[in-house]
Amino acid sequence: MIEQDTVKLLRECDAGVKMGITSLEDMMKYVKSEKLKGIISDNKSKHDIIEKDIREHLDRCGDDGKEPNPMAKGMSWLKTNVKLGVENSDRTVADLVTDGCNMGVKSLYRYLNEYKAADENTKDITKHLINLEEELIKEMTAFL
Repeated sequence: MIEQDTVKLLRECDAGVKMGITSLEDMMKYVKSEKLKGIISDNKSKHDIIEKDIREHLDRCGDDGKEPNPMAKGMSWLKTNVKLGVENSDRTVADLVTDGCNMGVKSLYRYLNEYKAADENTKDITKHLINLEEELIKEMTAFL
């Protein structure tokens, strides 16, 4: 049971961190403020590090990981382009990043509760990802 929950939690973290990286990359082309660009770029780098860590753990488990849900990706892309099409501003970018982080945090907590038998290292990775998302939300408040 432990190994199964560990792999399942790692997969969900994998999909989530990939979604986050893609979203942060997409936002960069709309950002005007150098300060906001720096925050997003720095956070993307932190996501890249976590993604590498998740990938290493999945490789040890002999698992290929998980891609983000295509429907979720499509809805995110649509929401981003509609909102930025109406108002292309740093405020809109910060709003979208905040919404994405909130959804990620909510999902990650749900998976932590669902996969209780996952090993402690995997739970720590998940908590680290949650903390990263929560910190980014705090950093976005200055731009809202």
